[in-house]
Amino acid sequence: HTNPKINYKKPAAKMKFVQTAILFATLPVTLAFAPGAFGTERLTTALNAEGQPLRIGTRGSPLALAQAYETRKRLQENFPELREEGMIEICVMKTQGDMILDKSLMELGGKGLFTKELDTALLGDEVDICVHSMKDVPTWLPDGTILPCNLPRETTNDAFISGDENIKCIADLPDNAVIGTASLRRQSQLLAQNPTFKCVNFRGNVQTRLRKLDDGVVDATLLAIAGLKRMSMDGCATAVLDWEEMLPAVAQGAIGIQCRSDDDRSLKYIDALNHPETKTCVDCERAFLEALDGNCKTPIAGQARIIDGELVFRGMIAMPDGTSQYKTEKTGKPEDAVKIGREAGEELKAEAGEKFFEMMVEMSPQQVLGQITK
Repeated sequence: HTNPKINYKKPAAKMKFVQTAILFATLPVTLAFAPGAFGTERLTTALNAEGQPLRIGTRGSPLALAQAYETRKRLQENFPELREEGMIEICVMKTQGDMILDKSLMELGGKGLFTKELDTALLGDEVDICVHSMKDVPTWLPDGTILPCNLPRETTNDAFISGDENIKCIADLPDNAVIGTASLRRQSQLLAQNPTFKCVNFRGNVQTRLRKLDDGVVDATLLAIAGLKRMSMDGCATAVLDWEEMLPAVAQGAIGIQCRSDDDRSLKYIDALNHPETKTCVDCERAFLEALDGNCKTPIAGQARIIDGELVFRGMIAMPDGTSQYKTEKTGKPEDAVKIGREAGEELKAEAGEKFFEMMVEMSPQQVLGQITK
């Protein structure tokens, strides 16, 4: 039951068809097949004589597809030649992180789980650009690729979603409430507020998580409000949490577009889409993460904003059980964003001490998580 209007790519790592892509079947997408798929050559409709189509690589979740369609819309607004039918292909692929949902990201090996297959397709010239949720992108990129573009950022805060209409915020939750989250960052900040909370591994796309909440699997969950807004589902949020209550993840709410470093055509297209303020803030946050050698065993939060021409950064690292937190706040010129982020990370790394990070490395996934899988 695949949609013939969507290009289901199948790069080196063996992929399954992306079932969720059919949710977007009503949206017009160029007809194309992966090279060799179904024993056929790639078919493309209405190719413009002036050039080949621009191929956009994306994961197949409803949120990922919404971000790919947003990218396509902006490209067509800026480049008339891309408005012709057949000049943009949406190439859907499934990553390891999408396929294994019964384990935490930490148990699977952390970040890169949602980008590796896209990297392979990009370097193999199966796609021209890849659209990512920036919080899923490792601080390093494969040789031969660059990520020069961030689209305008959506609201970065987390949303609190309750299964009980009488519970309006985290403070309303009773002791021993069960909260669904796959994020150690969220778990740590929740347990710092109430150590009796039980945080359980909660993975899958937004729709899956909300269905589990409706089924009573958990009492509440937290999601990025950005993703809900992009799918016009922000009405599901019980409350939007401010930074004091729940500091967001590095690069949360930002979309990034990656291409090959020697692909001048793709660079021309995506350079025109870049939002400088978003790129500056995301670069600051990722420099902070890189300085900490951040991985999925360490709860890390970091957010930058430009306020009245000044860059303001907040960062945090913590123990998974919320028993200790280390925080910093830095300000400076936007042009010093990377330096500000890096120095903030180095400051917290020194403050927490080597023992803090050694404990994170030595702890087993079960010790770190303290979670059960739902």
